[in-house]
Amino acid sequence: MAQVLVIADDLTGSNATGALYARLGLRAVTVGALTQVERYADRVDVLVINTASRHWSPDRAHAAVRAAAETAGDAPLIVKRVDTTLRGNPGSELDAVVDVLAAREPAARIRTLAVPAFPDAGRSTVGGLHLVDGVPLTRTAVARDPFDPVRHSRVAAVLGAQSRRSTGELALDVVERGPDAVAAALRASPAETVVCDATENAHLRTVAAAAARLAVEDRIRWVALDSGPFGAALAGELGLRPEGGAPAPILAVVGSVTDRTRTQLARTETALGARWAELDPAAPDPGAVLAELRAAAGEGATVLGVRVAPDPLTTAGSAPDPGAAARILHALAEIARRAVVELCPGGLYASGGDVATAVTSALGADGFAIETEVLPLAIAGHLVGGTHDGLLFATKGGLIGGPDAARDCLEHLRAACTRHTLGPTLSTT
Repeated sequence: MAQVLVIADDLTGSNATGALYARLGLRAVTVGALTQVERYADRVDVLVINTASRHWSPDRAHAAVRAAAETAGDAPLIVKRVDTTLRGNPGSELDAVVDVLAAREPAARIRTLAVPAFPDAGRSTVGGLHLVDGVPLTRTAVARDPFDPVRHSRVAAVLGAQSRRSTGELALDVVERGPDAVAAALRASPAETVVCDATENAHLRTVAAAAARLAVEDRIRWVALDSGPFGAALAGELGLRPEGGAPAPILAVVGSVTDRTRTQLARTETALGARWAELDPAAPDPGAVLAELRAAAGEGATVLGVRVAPDPLTTAGSAPDPGAAARILHALAEIARRAVVELCPGGLYASGGDVATAVTSALGADGFAIETEVLPLAIAGHLVGGTHDGLLFATKGGLIGGPDAARDCLEHLRAACTRHTLGPTLSTT
């Protein structure tokens, strides 16, 4: 059975949204016709249905979405994907989803979280107003769209023009205070649909974490209305995993201590929930790091790794110990060797040329089979030779890429790991 049902209104949005779930290690497929919905509903983790209804009348769009939702059946999470600029029929299509779910589960407490922000694409919501690169919708080109001009910047007004559900708003200052504050505000709100402010990916995760808590504590059945990333964040916080079992974790080994690297690793924490153990450069202890990695794996972390803590002496300007680099490399290689054996990761990421060389040697590999370039100077493939032949592997220079470079490499490995674990299961024969 699909873990997530996403109903979108155009093909490009459908595929882009499916890709966000694939990054979580979930198998996603986009279909259109109802016969295809029936064929794939029980064979994928994420079923994305494109109703192609963006330019239709509200009534016709409602009917199309209702038919899609009824045909697909139930899923732990149902998402109504909307355009990043709220064009189309978001209100009537949301009502169609909720109508079907209410008929199927008449006793359920069904509420909607409307979180259309897509920070990576310059879409944010502040004070209930939806912005494109900081500009309210009604002052952008979508207000003059020849097919679907957007007449409101306030998300609640866009939805209210079509939806029968009551609407409330959750302000950014509440989101900034964290999941506890968000959960309390959601509990206090009587609205069936709550529009949540968000300007960065961390805000999406905060709202998702609060919603996941209320799903358990208050038995709320959430519907997500979003442009892609919030639904994926909510799926992660709800603990949705592939039907065939969660893929193996990804192990990362990072030797660089530059500000650029630490910024990149911080992004992996907010975007992927990565857990990092720190190696003391003054007294590297592989055993202590491995204990932290074991604990993180035991708590369900899907991305875990080791990084080098900043050396306070070096930071203060003292002359570096000429033997320190060799000791650190040896420790990182030993951690990688033992962690691969003990934790059985599905993929391994090494940042820094010296680190990648040391890790490859410690694993007894003959070399590295190159399959693709994730981004310039970031390469992915698998190890060849030795007892770990075939282990998925990615490398990146320590000073390479922008803030999301490490995240992109780790997401690539996680998606590749899922394909490798689950295999080609979508054959129609």
